[in-house]
Amino acid sequence: MMESYGPLLEKTRVPQPGLQKLAVISIFSKLRSAPKYLDPESEPGRHAISQCLTSSSPNVVDQSVRHLCRLVTDSVISISRGLLELQSALEGSDPKLVPVFVKGLGFLVRFGFQKNNASWRFPSIHTHPFVMVLSCRSEVQCELLQQVLLFMLQNKRLGMVHVCEFLRPLLNFSTIKLLVSESSSSSFGMQLVSSMASFCCSFPYESMPVFKLLMGCLKYIPHKTSEDYRKLVFVVEHMVDAYIVVLKSLAGEKLLITEAQLGAVEFLETILSLSSCLQWHPGGHEPIFELSRRLLSVQKDLGLRWVPGLSLTMVSLFTILVQSELEHEQISILKLLLLILKWKYVDDDAISKTMSSPFEEILFLLPVVSLMSSPSKSVKGLATDLLLLLEKLLVKMMVAPKHKPITEGGVHYLSTPGIIVLRLLRHLWYQDDESSSIIPLLNLGLKGSDESEIMHDRPISWVSHVREFCLSIVDRRKSSLPLSRFQEVFLTEMPLLLSAILGVLLIHPAMGAAAVDSLSSIAIMDPRLGVPLLLSIMFYSNIFTRNDVIGGHDMLLTIFEMLPSLASHSAMIPLVIQTILPMLNRDAKVSLYATAIRLLCRTWEINDRAFGSLQGVLLPKSFADFMSERVICISMAASIRDVCLKSPDRGVDLVLSVSSCIESQDPLIKALGLQSLAHLCEADVIDFYTAWDVIAKHVQGCQGDLILAHSICLLLKWGAMDAEAYPEASKGVLQIMWDVVTSGQETKWAKARISALEALTQYEVSQLEKSIPDFKKMNLELFFSETNHRVLKVMEDFLVKIITYEHINRRRLVKEKRVTGSKIEKLVDVFPQVIFSSGKISETRELPGAALLCFSFTPKNVNEHQASKRLREVHAGYENALVEIAASLQLSRNILLALMALQSWKDFMRRWMKAYILSYDAMAQLSVLDKTSKAASDILKSMMAIADEAIPRAAENIALAIGALCVVLPPSVHTVKSAASKFLLEWLLQHEHEHRQWSAAISLGLISSCLHVTDHKQRHQNITGLLEVLFVSKSSLVKGACGVGLGFSCQDLLTRFEAADDSTVKKETEKVPESELLGRIVRALATMIHARTQCSSDVLDSLCSCFPLGCDVNDKVFEPSSEDSEDLEEDIWDVAGLVLGLATSISAIYRAGELEAVIKIKNWVISWLPYVNSVVQSTSSQGEETEIVLALGSCIALPTIVAFCQRMELMDDIELDQILIGFKEFISELISMKKSGILHHSLLMASCVGAGTVLSCVLNEGVHSIEVEHVKCLLELFRKCYSNPFPFLVHLGGMLGVVNAMGAGAGILVYMNFPNYTRQSGYQKKESSSVMGPLLSSSVFEPYLTSLVQEMFLVAQNSDNHQLQQFASWVLAFLRHYLWSKELFGVDGDRNVAGTNSKSVSQSFAEDNVILKLSLWLMDFKYTEQGTIVHAGTVVAILRCLSRAPRLPSLDWGAIIRRCMRYEAKFAELLPADSAFKKGTVREECMLFAIAHANQFDSLLTFLDELSDFSRFKTLEINLQSCLLIHLADLVKIYSSSRLEKLFGDVSNHLSSFTSCKESRLLRISCWKGLYECLDEVSVDTSGHISHVERCMEVLFTLLPVVQSSGTVVSGDISSVEEWSEAVRCLGKAPQSWLLDFLKVSHEEFVQSSDKSIEVQKKVRAKIKLVKTGSLPLTELGKMKSYILNSKSQGLWDVLSEVVAALHHAETSIKRQWLIDALEISCALQFLGLLSATCCKYMPFMIVDQQIVLNDLPVTLVSLLEDGIWNVVAETVVSHLFSSTERIYDWAIKIADGSYVPGYLPLDKQLRLASMVVG
Repeated sequence: MMESYGPLLEKTRVPQPGLQKLAVISIFSKLRSAPKYLDPESEPGRHAISQCLTSSSPNVVDQSVRHLCRLVTDSVISISRGLLELQSALEGSDPKLVPVFVKGLGFLVRFGFQKNNASWRFPSIHTHPFVMVLSCRSEVQCELLQQVLLFMLQNKRLGMVHVCEFLRPLLNFSTIKLLVSESSSSSFGMQLVSSMASFCCSFPYESMPVFKLLMGCLKYIPHKTSEDYRKLVFVVEHMVDAYIVVLKSLAGEKLLITEAQLGAVEFLETILSLSSCLQWHPGGHEPIFELSRRLLSVQKDLGLRWVPGLSLTMVSLFTILVQSELEHEQISILKLLLLILKWKYVDDDAISKTMSSPFEEILFLLPVVSLMSSPSKSVKGLATDLLLLLEKLLVKMMVAPKHKPITEGGVHYLSTPGIIVLRLLRHLWYQDDESSSIIPLLNLGLKGSDESEIMHDRPISWVSHVREFCLSIVDRRKSSLPLSRFQEVFLTEMPLLLSAILGVLLIHPAMGAAAVDSLSSIAIMDPRLGVPLLLSIMFYSNIFTRNDVIGGHDMLLTIFEMLPSLASHSAMIPLVIQTILPMLNRDAKVSLYATAIRLLCRTWEINDRAFGSLQGVLLPKSFADFMSERVICISMAASIRDVCLKSPDRGVDLVLSVSSCIESQDPLIKALGLQSLAHLCEADVIDFYTAWDVIAKHVQGCQGDLILAHSICLLLKWGAMDAEAYPEASKGVLQIMWDVVTSGQETKWAKARISALEALTQYEVSQLEKSIPDFKKMNLELFFSETNHRVLKVMEDFLVKIITYEHINRRRLVKEKRVTGSKIEKLVDVFPQVIFSSGKISETRELPGAALLCFSFTPKNVNEHQASKRLREVHAGYENALVEIAASLQLSRNILLALMALQSWKDFMRRWMKAYILSYDAMAQLSVLDKTSKAASDILKSMMAIADEAIPRAAENIALAIGALCVVLPPSVHTVKSAASKFLLEWLLQHEHEHRQWSAAISLGLISSCLHVTDHKQRHQNITGLLEVLFVSKSSLVKGACGVGLGFSCQDLLTRFEAADDSTVKKETEKVPESELLGRIVRALATMIHARTQCSSDVLDSLCSCFPLGCDVNDKVFEPSSEDSEDLEEDIWDVAGLVLGLATSISAIYRAGELEAVIKIKNWVISWLPYVNSVVQSTSSQGEETEIVLALGSCIALPTIVAFCQRMELMDDIELDQILIGFKEFISELISMKKSGILHHSLLMASCVGAGTVLSCVLNEGVHSIEVEHVKCLLELFRKCYSNPFPFLVHLGGMLGVVNAMGAGAGILVYMNFPNYTRQSGYQKKESSSVMGPLLSSSVFEPYLTSLVQEMFLVAQNSDNHQLQQFASWVLAFLRHYLWSKELFGVDGDRNVAGTNSKSVSQSFAEDNVILKLSLWLMDFKYTEQGTIVHAGTVVAILRCLSRAPRLPSLDWGAIIRRCMRYEAKFAELLPADSAFKKGTVREECMLFAIAHANQFDSLLTFLDELSDFSRFKTLEINLQSCLLIHLADLVKIYSSSRLEKLFGDVSNHLSSFTSCKESRLLRISCWKGLYECLDEVSVDTSGHISHVERCMEVLFTLLPVVQSSGTVVSGDISSVEEWSEAVRCLGKAPQSWLLDFLKVSHEEFVQSSDKSIEVQKKVRAKIKLVKTGSLPLTELGKMKSYILNSKSQGLWDVLSEVVAALHHAETSIKRQWLIDALEISCALQFLGLLSATCCKYMPFMIVDQQIVLNDLPVTLVSLLEDGIWNVVAETVVSHLFSSTERIYDWAIKIADGSYVPGYLPLDKQLRLASMVVG
């Protein structure tokens, strides 16, 4: 088939042009009409075309190219085939034929472009036909250039935007590939640009897309050599020329010229941004700036309007000017800048009309001012012109401050260094807090290890951070430490940029002073800025002196403060001094002269070389010269003082000037002179007493002058050192200071008095005592009367010094003077010998009650027997006594008598146990616990055996004795208690034996309150049994006893921290929650009281509502029996026992958190006592009997109510007075009624017992004072009851009232914490009309009480009535037991809360001892008396002094502290308004005092134990709760381990259940602080409590505030940041093994954390913070690297911020690896941006958020990689970035053209994908 075209092809070789052309025409004609096997796509056809195109004949080639193009246009062959044939032929053709092929290719490209409607695109830049032509050979360039222009010309009708888009690959290729070549072919790119520029000139209306195309290629121009820079200038020059032509052509077209101007601005911004970012040419950028000026000047000359976009152009110009050091470049920049500004501000009117703040212009201020020091006249001239304009703008900005402009919506842009600087300035100026996610990064360089500093920062603090950062560099250089790489770069490139920003902030109303300080620090750091800043001071001083500038005078003084800092470098000293000296002319203004002196002094402080000039100004004769100018003299005196302070050696040189100041008659100048001398004496360069001899005559009477008093005390302070050597002189000196101290309490004297006290503190106490008469007395009187809180604080320190002196010099080994006992003590001491004179056991039958308390049952000769026989003898003795007394002690079905018996049996059983244990053989191999357990078991067995056979009276007593035995046993002997419970439980359920039931019920309740902590089952059985019998028993006495027993059972409920029980072997009923048991008891008691008395059901319902029925409780249990309507007179103790039980339960109800129920019970019980005005009015209308039994119950229950409520601050003084007055009126009425009957007599007995006990409760608490007459009246009523002819029960009641008023506590068996009786060691309280404290300690009542006891003693000793004698002896035995129990038996440690047995140690104190005087003042402090108002500050100061005292006298400190606590709670709001005194301070100090001395006094330990109990703790004020939590470490030292377990458990529960967000956060912060101290003070003794601390931290961690993605906490306030800070600080102290285990987060958890798990987020954040603070190694952060970088950045901004903050101070190699890993793992751009921003040189200017870090990447990453230590990873970083960019681009293109189908994406993500746009 080749023969078809062979002949024709052969003719093309004939050397005849005409024949050749005809042959070609024939070939292509045949191709056009040939069959398929010969068409152009066939092999013969392809061969024929190829032969024609590769012919050596130009005619053949020319004709072939033409006909090939026609085939394409006629669609015979495709465009791509035609291009391929021509391109192939071009590559192998003769050079002279190249233009022909290029023209053909150009034609086909134009045809293809038109055919595809300008949408013709190629998949790769290398497949673009023009690029293929250009890259094949160099000869194509000339013709290709023509074809490109022809392409543009012929296709402009299709839209130049499409044309330019088609040509973009060619332009990019020619720019990138060819410009790097050194061959001649590199000129194509230049020619192409030139040609396109020419095209723009020819067709101005189509030029803008071409300009944009050319601008796009600028960024690709290489920048390695000077030749590269020349090429850039070439391109820019041609573009500028073209722009000028276009602008002139379009000048009349409004829309087109606007677009052209905007394009020109964009062009300028592009080239200036390149110039500012890339340092190409060492010769500067003058050509660029000149071209830019040409471009702008044309527009200005054409009268075109100024374009706002030029503002950003100026910002780029600013960064270039700051870095420029070449004169010719500076000139060109200034010319360009002047042109822009003069175009914008044509005249002054244009300046005044501007509405926006000219930040872009004002930024140039300091750089332009610095150019004024240039030697070039041209530079100076241009700078001057520019400054004139800037000055007008600055004044306009100061006179009319601008409001914050509304920013445009777009946030996606690419930053430049100038934009970064401008953004920071705007943020600072407007204090832009609206976006809480913005993070300033400068403080990372200062406080990278401080918690949350990066998260919250106000703009004004950025200025101070600059100062700190600069001074840190100065300090590092002074210490000869090497600077870090970042500091070196900062010092080289950043000072002028920072100074420019601060120069603008100088005029800011809020930051001006801070900016001056920061500029001063920069001047000290960088000597290069000395002259520029000096010129700036001059410039600003000119502005601030203008009349139209508001506040200019103040700012002038402020800016002058910068002047001395410039003298930090020696070269600047002459300039600074020469600046100051003109102000020191005699003709200068007074204020200016005075200011100049102070400036000169400050200059000397910076550099000592200025001292000569300063000394010349401060000569003594100057004071005479300026005698009439007070301001100048004061300035000189102040400067002299500063010299003496800063350099005493230099001050000596000015000693004559100091003398002149002191001799001055002006008080202020004299005061400054005295201060100067004080500094010299302090440095010991002048002897104080030598100087004092000289100046004493000049300061006579100075202590009476307010101004001089302060200064002279500052001087006299330094006479302390040699006071002993100059006794007479020192005496006079001390008297002067004391006169100042006692000068008066006016506020104006406070400062002088404080200085006097501080001076006196320097002297020895012995010297003060010698020199000042009655020093201690006068000092204390002054202290007690002081009201100024600042003076009190200093006096407090003064007193502590005296206390320390007294402690060191106290008399050793001197026995305290023995205090003789009172007559009462002596009487009760001999009481047993009198009534049991024979000592025989038979006597116990006569006086059984007294025998239980004070008879000795141990045989006298027992120690003579062997061990086994001795044991039997002792046991038999007590066993016989048990039988005898049980049979003879009558309880008479009286619950009150039963309680008395129970108390008596308790003492009997304690002595039996003690004697039994001591009777064991000393050599027996038994521990104390084993002995105790065996003894208790033997005694219990004996008692149970006797009880089973006993008569009813004896059985009642033995049941009570069994309960008493269990009470005295330690908790560890739980088997005996369990056995006793089972025995008594059997008795309780024997309904046929009432005598067994009622006594067993009382004992069972008492045993339940002291069972072992783990004996849940027995406690549950006991309570359930009591509840059952309460409702089913037919005996009223049994019901009342069950009520008492249930009340006792509540005593131990809810006293422990109940942790989660993980035991699975216990049955449901064995561990009923204690709160549920309490609810059952309260409901049962309340229901039964209502059923027995028909009292108000409203109160019952409201009380029961606090304790709803549990799901497993049978409602029928609470239905009262139908037989509960017995006659109340038949057994009056039924209701009384129920009421007592309900009252006894209030402590447990309080612990349960039911404060409302406690108040209801209190009010309910009080309302039943007649003559008391209660908030609850009794509504019972069931008759007199009901009222009597309720009153009876109220009488015996009120002591419990009062004791508890007073201790818990639930009862005020008014209620207490009402109750006591009510008792007095009630008893008086009962005595006067002369009624008979058991009800009346029992009520009188109970009222006396209750009144006496309430009286002792109130007085022993030591908080409330009672009128002496009221107390005497009550005591007289008691006396009437036992001295008048009443029944025996009334006699007993009267006598019990007396001894209980003394504190015996007989008959009321509750834990009222009665203090053991202690003699007062002579510390008697002052007599007054009221009494506070125990009656026995009152000298007022001692004679009367003695007479009462003597009367009862006579009755007990010899009485005609045996029953009366028995009661009297029993009552006196109770009194004796109370008075002597401490000596006889030791302190009962049942309720000890401390790990150590703290004792109240008796201390001896001199009568004038300060500690004693302060303590007695507190003891006598009565706030309840009428007209008594004590300043709260005095109480606080005394408590603080005593808290720091090494020892205290033995007083009832518990009562004293409670009284102080109650004082503020009641009367603090009535005190005179004192803003300096914070409410709650007194109570806080009480708490701190108790903590300080709790190990010394049990009463303080008990006080703390009560406050920290959960039920009380949660009712305290927030500040008290916070105080306790902060001092957890102190509680750890004084609490036992079991108490600590409950304490930490209660704290965790309380914080978890808190409702108020603000208060809860305060408590959590305090708890973190307290836990930190616990961990910080871990020792061998306290290490066992770490587990409690760890559990508490786990709970607190779950309560930390949640972090949002913005990097801020949810609430946004500073307290949340503080909480995180304290949490991290505390966690950092925790054991690292526990910490790592607690904060462990798996990959799966982390992946879920951004959307689900808040706790995981917090753990991750905490771990990062701990790494940042150094508490965890950096490797722990590395373990989470893949988690963090591979997670979605959305929601993890705060985590990324924390990671970068943690990495900031790490080694560079580690940060580099994180940078590479971020790109390798996931291309985490936000992290990349953050890390780059914090490590690059622009870090001080960076304020970032999630978007800004991405916008700034072109600046931050590029500048980072330019650094030498980061450049090593530049290629790797760029390679990873390119790979990621390529992936993203391919993905986006596929989405754009629809070739990617997201078949596996959920619907929401498909919708999001569809909304993506490829720009």
